[in-house]
Amino acid sequence: MANHKSAIKAHKQNVTRRTHNREQRSRARRALRAARAAIDSGDTSSAKDALRNTVPLLDKLVSKGIIHANTAARYKSRLTRRLQKVSASA
Repeated sequence: MANHKSAIKAHKQNVTRRTHNREQRSRARRALRAARAAIDSGDTSSAKDALRNTVPLLDKLVSKGIIHANTAARYKSRLTRRLQKVSASA
């Protein structure tokens, strides 16, 4: 544990930020899981809604520096391709 007052404060801030960031990443994972499930169910309207909710969430996490921009782009691209594949077959 830190000895200086400033180091103690910095440690507290790191703990708080880590907790918040972890919650946000979990939120993103839940949204991605829900979007994938909606796409796999074959219901295109619910899948589009899920994708419409997931994309802004990913963009927000990128802007906050919680996830990398390329990671978010990869997730969005894969979800979009899966949705197009399902809607083309339907």
